[in-house]
Amino acid sequence: MQCGNGVEAMRSLLILLTLFISAACGDELNRSVSDADPSLLSTAPLPAVKTDDLPGFFDCVRETGGVLIASHRGGPLPGYPENALETLQYGFDQGLRVFEIDVVTSRDGMLFLLHDRSLGRTTTGNGSVADTDWAEIESLNLVDNNGDVTSFTAPRLTDILTWSVATGAVLELDKKETTGWRSLIRAVDTAGAQNNVILITYTDNDAALVQSLAPNMMFTASARGGRDIGKLEDAGVDRRYLIGWTGTREEDPAAWARLRNEGVEAAFGTLGRRGERLDDTYWEDGDPSEYKLLVENGITLLATDEPYRVAAAISEDDRALNACAN
Repeated sequence: MQCGNGVEAMRSLLILLTLFISAACGDELNRSVSDADPSLLSTAPLPAVKTDDLPGFFDCVRETGGVLIASHRGGPLPGYPENALETLQYGFDQGLRVFEIDVVTSRDGMLFLLHDRSLGRTTTGNGSVADTDWAEIESLNLVDNNGDVTSFTAPRLTDILTWSVATGAVLELDKKETTGWRSLIRAVDTAGAQNNVILITYTDNDAALVQSLAPNMMFTASARGGRDIGKLEDAGVDRRYLIGWTGTREEDPAAWARLRNEGVEAAFGTLGRRGERLDDTYWEDGDPSEYKLLVENGITLLATDEPYRVAAAISEDDRALNACAN
């Protein structure tokens, strides 16, 4: 008997049913968010990403001068905690299509979404992630960034991957220290989500390992021009799958131009510690024109802690999806 396959199929069905119920019954929570800032809501439906060729999609966005907004930690809001399936669905419903999320592993080997080493900040539990079994973790409620307990629970990575394939969302997977590359890539392969995933790497060695284990998956790696790309290629990297990460501290239009000239997408982050991040600096005077300058200067992927505000302030994200997603 294929009991395991039946359980997985039932779980996938329950995920889709849960999302349907959430969309039908979550109006009150959605209303509380949109009442605070009506610009959070998208004014027109946007297409999903054409994920049968993710590198080609990113090439199109770069060539048309568009930008993709990556929601850091899934794009949390009051009532919507970071790294929650329901938060991703809410963002998707508002027109966001790329979500940066964090993957950790429980003591008994379950891959799931959480950012910290410990459970205390974002769940109703305590203790180290690496010292806690999944049965205990999945019984905990998630806490939003205001410290309010929600009815949501930490999702398994496989559930998020199933959701991404069903919706056409793109996931940037940030592998935390409790998780191994092989187990992470195996989960993506099993879910058939290779074209819904971008793997985040922090060293050239990790980039080379990822390419050897997942030669057809996109990934980010530190790169600011042809010399960096050449080093990665010497290590076995195919630039078609590379997104050049250029940091979060200082704009570097020269590097972005060099990457574009090499046929590689440039990524930059305005996220970070509250009060120090560029997201706060850019919005301080109420004029978000700096985001438009980032796009004009060559950014293709923008990681931000303020995805809803940025999406409402610029049009290049809509242009990218309308031009390239179909």
